[in-house]
Amino acid sequence: MKGFVGIDTSAYTTSVALVDQRGELVADKREVLKVELGKRGLRQSEALFAHIKNLPFLFNEMNQYWATYSLAAVAVSDRPRNVAGSYMPVFRAGETVARSVASVLGIPLFTFSHQEGHIMAGERGSGVNLPERYIAVHFSGGTSEVLLVQPGQSSYYDISILAATADLHAGQLVDRVGVKMGLPFPCGKFMEELAQELAPEKCGLRIPAAVKGDSFSFSGAEAQALRWVEQGVPLPEVSRAVFLCIANTLEKVIREKAKIVGVKDVLLVGGVMANFIIRNRLKERLSHPSLSCRLHFAPPGLSSDNAAGTAWLGWMKWLKTTGKEV
Repeated sequence: MKGFVGIDTSAYTTSVALVDQRGELVADKREVLKVELGKRGLRQSEALFAHIKNLPFLFNEMNQYWATYSLAAVAVSDRPRNVAGSYMPVFRAGETVARSVASVLGIPLFTFSHQEGHIMAGERGSGVNLPERYIAVHFSGGTSEVLLVQPGQSSYYDISILAATADLHAGQLVDRVGVKMGLPFPCGKFMEELAQELAPEKCGLRIPAAVKGDSFSFSGAEAQALRWVEQGVPLPEVSRAVFLCIANTLEKVIREKAKIVGVKDVLLVGGVMANFIIRNRLKERLSHPSLSCRLHFAPPGLSSDNAAGTAWLGWMKWLKTTGKEV
């Protein structure tokens, strides 16, 4: 049976995935990059070196599949987004390995953006057939954008930005507050555990959503949350307030942009969108009959950084170039 390998070396996760010729996800291997307690991240050089160390081990974990699957193509994310000048050194680690594998085996190499991989993983993971034109929310530690997604010509997707952060990314907000709390990096799941200790009605803290036109801001939210931590406000309350601020910001943006572009379907991807507090808040507010947005979430594992979306993109590109049908 034919197989399609996807590789993604994002800022904080090394990942390798395998999809078969029917489009089924066979394997999904990942290693989160280690960050020293108290630090708010890694330099690109540190992350690049970590990816180089991780990739051989992840490929070794895939050994059980090579006897069953004959690789037909390799797909890799080689840039953050599909725009001119989009570049991060960490993606060179995955691209170098992908080019080497494709060259040795004499098979096609397909390159995509990290953002395209997120969107495809969200599409496949949500389990629904999305229309050709929809809104996508990509919220993570390195991207905070609300996008209009349509079929592309030169690339798989035609992606245009409807709104974006003017300063911090949503994931940066979470991680900076979490590190101040003394939590391990990345801090999202630990802050979510704290927030879930508190019944929603018990949290009286509120951080206003800062939305203006086509941009939104999280720097004010960071300043307020850090003040609360320094003042000794209970950490579960601060955590829940941060997540609700992100949700309320998205609610405002989606409400406006969905009306402007005339779209009801919204796909939400990226590590921040794996958070159940944010998900539940958005479902509660945006699924109201007065707006009737249709929100689509992938399972948390396919919301965070992964190579599965890249592998699926490679499979679909191979089908298109060979004249096969899905």
